[in-house]
Amino acid sequence: MEAGRKISGAIPLRVDFVRKGIKTIYPVLLCDGEHRILVDCGYPGGLPLLERASEEAGIPFREITGVIVTHHDYDHCGTLADIKEKYPRVTTMASGPDALVIEGKEKSVRLRQTQSVLIYLSELERRRADEIRAEFESMKPARIDAVVEGGDVMPWCGGTEIIATPGHLPGHISMFVRNEKTVITGDALVALLGRLHAASPRYSFDIETARLSAKKLLSLDADRFICYHGGVVDR
Repeated sequence: MEAGRKISGAIPLRVDFVRKGIKTIYPVLLCDGEHRILVDCGYPGGLPLLERASEEAGIPFREITGVIVTHHDYDHCGTLADIKEKYPRVTTMASGPDALVIEGKEKSVRLRQTQSVLIYLSELERRRADEIRAEFESMKPARIDAVVEGGDVMPWCGGTEIIATPGHLPGHISMFVRNEKTVITGDALVALLGRLHAASPRYSFDIETARLSAKKLLSLDADRFICYHGGVVDR
């Protein structure tokens, strides 16, 4: 029996990407006797980094049974197509609105929003908008095998609830691992200096809705929050 078989629970991974400096993210592995679910999968081209981080956590990447993405931003699903190509048996999951973008059937609302205000942006903001567009265009479409929605309870780790947390993007989801009282926030909450904050207004499609989603997560009976940006915060 491999060492990875003995590992269970919600396990945050630390992955450092070099992108105009170091960008550190915290994908999560949800492990039990049957499942190895990766929550979010990083920037385009990052599969070797994910494989290494998973191995270091004691889970050979070939054991991954599923990948679920909290939303379609390129730093959360940029590696999904590469994972599906190399590990075709892996089940890919996302919310309905995000599945359409990830599969290349619709353009991201983030790009549509940016293009609609382009003429009002400063030169610096236009350059940033161009960078964002280039990042989205660098992503290969990936097939989504299963669509999830808020209220669904997945069997992982004894019961993991999908929480609808729109605002950062309309289809954003988070997860509540009930038995561990652990919330996987995606970008609905971020951690800064050990404290939890709502999604950044700069990157939120609807900031008021994003704040309501943050309050929803904070109201859960949770002891631990794993933020994709910032890592683990205990309460």
